[in-house]
This record gives sequence, structure tokens and C-alpha cells, in this order.
Amino acid sequence: GILQHPDGTVLKQLQPPPRGPREQEFYNKVYDSDCCDSILLELRKYLPKYFGVWSPPTAPNDTYLKLEDVTRKFNKPCIMDVKIGQKSYDPYASAEKIEQQVSKYPLMEEIGFLVLGMRVYHVSSDSYETQNQHYGRRLTKETVKDGISKFFHSGYCLRKDVVAASIQKVEKILEWFEGQTQLNFYASSLLFVYEGSCQATTVRLSDVTLAEKRGVSKGLLPGGDVLEYNNNIHVINSTENGKIEASVSKGLSKFYALHKKACSKRHHSQLSLKVGNSEQDNVWKTSTCITQEHLNGNVLPQLEKVFYHMPAETKEGANVEVRMIDFAHVFPSNTKDEGYIYGLKNLITVLQNILDN
Repeated sequence: GILQHPDGTVLKQLQPPPRGPREQEFYNKVYDSDCCDSILLELRKYLPKYFGVWSPPTAPNDTYLKLEDVTRKFNKPCIMDVKIGQKSYDPYASAEKIEQQVSKYPLMEEIGFLVLGMRVYHVSSDSYETQNQHYGRRLTKETVKDGISKFFHSGYCLRKDVVAASIQKVEKILEWFEGQTQLNFYASSLLFVYEGSCQATTVRLSDVTLAEKRGVSKGLLPGGDVLEYNNNIHVINSTENGKIEASVSKGLSKFYALHKKACSKRHHSQLSLKVGNSEQDNVWKTSTCITQEHLNGNVLPQLEKVFYHMPAETKEGANVEVRMIDFAHVFPSNTKDEGYIYGLKNLITVLQNILDN
């Protein structure tokens, strides 16, 4: 498997010949310091950074590829590995190998991709759900959309912001493939990573263009205050005995639950929202309290609009990585990689359907 190096990189053991040397040669070619090929230089954007090879002092004959840990910057990384292409065997595969690969997932040629596994963080239970390659092989044309949508579900809601950002990144990779005829990729994957935990978004009132940048309409709250998209909300219940602060960092469902509870008690006369982050000087409170009248009116639908149906400008900011990995079967070519392009287009279609529906 993949090992962690103390310096923060990951180590992938070199496979036996010819696969291992072929993957090493691919990385060496793309990351050659003298490389001036615009196609390969562009390709670097979509790969993990390569730091050469490494061998442990105790086993100098064991060789590892030293690569960027794409998950390192995430607190609760959600990870999915999707093999791309109509064929998971290369042009030099034996008849036995072809039969073996086709039998693993006969729909590969028709669907163009295969989910090899996923690990999804569920905010609701503070735990991970893991699916292996058998999960992906059970997916059919009819179930593949629902099968992939599981990766984008937090346990409370579908992360449409992540789906939208993923589509944009896959489209960039497709754009690269449409413009190159140097390389063909077989049995290669896309690695999807996004942040599963709820993290505060910095809000600075001094930024007068905040609403324009985020695409959030003014006037969502009384007094014309702007509510910035944020996963960490605190609902403050004003009571006769003082203020009791309840955290609602896990989604609007709890917000609704607290609202319902507040409405059932007469002394819970007012609610106010506070949006903040770890920096105390950036904490922002709405200048007016949201009363029950507002909560029973049109504010909740507006909040839902902000939180779960964000405009494209906001979705673009989702913390998502999509990188190409696994290059043991990359070969020189003088034609477009139609099999890989077919898989990318089908995957984009599925992701778009998830987003639209």
C-alpha cells in the first residue's frame, strides 16, 4: 500500500517490471527539470507532485516513488478512486490478461469508468463510511449515479458545492486530453479528495465586495445584513435567565430542530445568528435579532437557499482536489486517447445529473 514519509510525502512502492519502471519513467519524463513541452508542463497541474525515488536505509533494494500527499491539507479527507477509460488493460496485454480484466467489470467499455473505492466522512456520526472495489463493480448503468452520489453525502445533505467543484476540475482534465496526442493511459485513475468536516469561513465586514464576490444577495436578513455561507453556525437562545449558546455546526436539520424547540417555549422569544471563525476579531453578529416572526416567515427558506443551493461563484471555492494517479500503463501515441476521453465525458455526465437532480 501507500506509506507515509515523515516529511509529509507518501511512498508508493515500485511495482515489478515492466509496470514499475514504466511508471517511474512517466514521472521522470513529466517532471524533468529540462522539460519544455507545453503539453507535459500543463499535465503537471493534474498529477501529484513527484519528488523522485526513495529507498529505506535498511532495504536499499526496495524502491519507492516519492509523491505529494494530496490529502495532507484536509482535516477530514473524503477520498474516492475512480478508474477511467473503456479498457483497463493495455495494448500489450495477453489474451488471458484481457479476459481477466474484462470479467472484473464487463460494463467498463460501456460506462467508461469504475469506482475502485471510497472513504466518506459523515458529520452526523463523526465517522467514516468505507466502500471497496466490490462496491463499484456492483454498480450498473441504472445505479451508478446513486452509487457515486454516496461519496458526496455528508450524512446530513448532498454536498452540491463539492459536486460542482469536482465537475469543473474533471472538465479541465478533459480539456487537456482533448488537446494532446502524445500519450494514452490505461488502468489509470482519478483521485477525488474534499474536506468532510465543517469549517468556518472568514467573514470580514470591511470587504465591501464580499456580497459580489460570493454572489449572495443582500437583504436576506433584517436590516440588509449579508449572511455569508458558512458551515459553522451558532444559534443563541435568548432566555429570561441569560443566553444559552447551542452549536449547530452539523447542518440545517439541527437548525430546524432547535427552531421548533424554541417555538414551543414562550420564553424563547428571540433568536439571533452569529457567524464566526477562530479569529476573535472576525466574529460577526447580525445587528438585528431574528424573531420568531422572521423564522416562521421567509428567512428559513432563504437560509436553505444560501446553504444548500449556492451560486456557481461560491461552489467554485469548495475545498476539492481531483488528481490523476497510477501510471503503470501509459504508452506513447500519435492519436487522442479516445477511451479515456469517453470515460471522462461519461463521468462528467453522471456528476452533472447528481448536481441537477
